[in-house]
Amino acid sequence: MARRSASLLKQLFTTLESSDTPNIISSCSRFIPSRSVTYMPRPGDGTPRAVTLIPGDGIGPLVTGAVEQVMEAMHAPVYFEKYDVHGDMPRVPQEVIDSIKKNKVCLKGGLATPMGGGVSSLNVQLRKELDLYASLVNCFNLPGLVTRHENVDIVVIRENTEGEYSGLEHEVVPGVVESLKVITKFCSERIAKYAFEYAYLNNRKKVTAVHKANIMKLADGLFLESCREVATKYPGIKYNEIIVDNCCMQLVSKPEQFDVMVTPNLYGNLVSNTAAGIAGGTGVMPGGNVGADHAVFEQGASAGNVGNDKLLEQKTANPLALLLSSAMMLRHLQFPAFADRLETAVKRVILEGKHWTKDLGGQSTTQEVVDAVLNALD
Repeated sequence: MARRSASLLKQLFTTLESSDTPNIISSCSRFIPSRSVTYMPRPGDGTPRAVTLIPGDGIGPLVTGAVEQVMEAMHAPVYFEKYDVHGDMPRVPQEVIDSIKKNKVCLKGGLATPMGGGVSSLNVQLRKELDLYASLVNCFNLPGLVTRHENVDIVVIRENTEGEYSGLEHEVVPGVVESLKVITKFCSERIAKYAFEYAYLNNRKKVTAVHKANIMKLADGLFLESCREVATKYPGIKYNEIIVDNCCMQLVSKPEQFDVMVTPNLYGNLVSNTAAGIAGGTGVMPGGNVGADHAVFEQGASAGNVGNDKLLEQKTANPLALLLSSAMMLRHLQFPAFADRLETAVKRVILEGKHWTKDLGGQSTTQEVVDAVLNALD
């Protein structure tokens, strides 16, 4: 029976090919699936992931609330475990640390750091406790925003656990304070490896090491030595070096020359904020802090407006930076379709220019921007 069926099928196709109606075959082909299988999910891949949420101080609850609304509207496969943490606390509560260690991912608003007084930064505490050694800030032009420079697409990767931000200070005698800058071979090598690996995996062409080794010959010299050693293992990526003060000047005058930048702690903070200002402002620049096991996503450049009471009272804080950071988080969680959808909606709102907060030149409130993003979702 099987042999007879095969013979009849062969005869049918022979007849069709020799007939004057080849459209029959092309018509039949419409019903044959032409799309190849590009992704086969494992069982449970779409299971919602728990994310630790720290709204933080000042405008933090406003912008994290914006993220919650958008995630709910997209039916994104995440849910939040929310904790009340404030910058004037003596330390991050242990239950929060435990939550991040369990979930491995955290989204946070800004935490205010008191000026002086010996109170340590909770942001620094989090980075040390979770060994979030790499800070990544992506500064790029967004279509629709008028900036002084075009073609800006810079990724600033800074070492996050040592250097000037270690907080190793003490008063030697009254009126004399000693602040220690610690640079180690281990931390310098791993941040250099992270920067080159990021460049390699994201088809970036150049890595620039930012330093002050002409003055701090041992500390920054060790950092440069580590970067040079790692660079030899990535021959396809161009490597160069620049002194930090010249770097800031070059960023302002010719930012398009930079691609990926790798820096010690303090320099990276200065460079990322400068690059953010050139590319469109801190209100639209995403970022995250990443370690071997955990990641904390927040506004990329310094949230200097976290304590701006006027923004809080008028509810006009810009939520776009944290929305873009949450898209980075979704991609980190391996939900790229949701990340693309969110990024596309944010970029569409920026391009249209009808719903901008004051920092971008508009008059919209935080909620009006959120509503525009929700309407722009595909």
